[in-house]
Amino acid sequence: MADYDFDLFVIGAGSGGVRASRVAAAHGARVAVAEEYRVGGTCVIRGCVPKKLLVYGAHFAEDLADARRFGWKVPTCDFDWTTLRDNVLAEVKRIEGAYGTTLASNNVETILGRAIVTGPNSVRVGETDYTAAKILIATGATPDVPAIPGAELGITSNEVFDLPSLPKRILIAGAGYIANEFAGIFQQFGAHVTLVNRTDVILRQYERQIVERLLAISMAKGIEFKFNTTMEKIERLESGALKVVFAGGAEPVETDMVLFATGRRPNTKGLGLEAAGIQLDDHGAIPVDADSKTVADSVYAVGDVTNRVQLTPVAIREGHAFADSVFGNKPWRVDYGCIPSAVFSHPPLAGVGLTEEQARLSLGSCKTYTADFRAMKNVLAGRNERALYKMVVHPETDVVLGIHMIGPDSPEILQAAAVAVKAKLTKQQFDETVALHPSMAEELVLMR
Repeated sequence: MADYDFDLFVIGAGSGGVRASRVAAAHGARVAVAEEYRVGGTCVIRGCVPKKLLVYGAHFAEDLADARRFGWKVPTCDFDWTTLRDNVLAEVKRIEGAYGTTLASNNVETILGRAIVTGPNSVRVGETDYTAAKILIATGATPDVPAIPGAELGITSNEVFDLPSLPKRILIAGAGYIANEFAGIFQQFGAHVTLVNRTDVILRQYERQIVERLLAISMAKGIEFKFNTTMEKIERLESGALKVVFAGGAEPVETDMVLFATGRRPNTKGLGLEAAGIQLDDHGAIPVDADSKTVADSVYAVGDVTNRVQLTPVAIREGHAFADSVFGNKPWRVDYGCIPSAVFSHPPLAGVGLTEEQARLSLGSCKTYTADFRAMKNVLAGRNERALYKMVVHPETDVVLGIHMIGPDSPEILQAAAVAVKAKLTKQQFDETVALHPSMAEELVLMR
């Protein structure tokens, strides 16, 4: 490897790229990472981290109202978007600096600029050429915007954190986790939210009963859903508002802002991968094997750019596995079989393992157990919102195949429950566990 400038050149300093860089360097490799925007990637800069902070901020709308039922004399409170926005952006900048410090402390050279692959062992950043024994592509994904007239009048999750002011009306196109999370955020901030989807299904990969509960709660809070509706064009009115026109003669909607949350596509455009003999798949993703290696023996790819599982913790594991396997003489592969995930909606939902539908399709049958209840806090607050937990169990072995839930703190509870599912514990073992009372989590061991 001494014949090259670096042992490893990473393109993209997001979660997967940073982890791979740090671990490879710890194994003794000479590592460089190129980043064209900001160190930290989508999750840190304009994704899950700032979004979760907005979720926290939005929750205070209900928390302040509930506090009065608990005896606190809370006056009428006004919300200042610019304060939250600026504090969130400041925290993002702090974390970005921490990522940069981590790379530097691990002797990873950070090169700011857009990198292009020029061959199986070469990369160009600006006017400078570099060579490397191994190249890792970790450029993530980018919002996918529909090709309709007026699409440029809308925004994506990339721009939503920098808004100068909050809209009074917002139309969100999409039905995945990004759409439902921002629907909850903007609704709590006082905007009228309209969510538009091409089909009548939201959050397709999650347990249906849980999703239906979220839909009912969201509608009760005033979020408007337009199903089986396709956007045809967006027009700017003289008033400054936007007019969204739909196909099929559906009534147009006037709104102040359109947010596209219509999926994310691998960020591979203009990377020069053809110079290394790499052809993209039909989704624009980089095909890789179980070790994250492309058809070029010297080029690897991890994270959203491969379109395997678009989750930050998965990208981190893929980057770690790559570095250990290639530079640490400790080969291992990522297990994609039991990945927990959450939607930070209002209320949040989370799940791990098989849904009931998936279990029935693969096994023919399954057992299910549910707990449908009002959290103690909601009861005293006079809030009718109900939590729902569901357990999917193997019909013969009694092994818990999946756990799904919606309600306060569901993601926090689900993380621990995911360990049990991963360990293939049985329903009997859940039943034999003493409940922690009073808690919402105790419902996991009380389902009969």
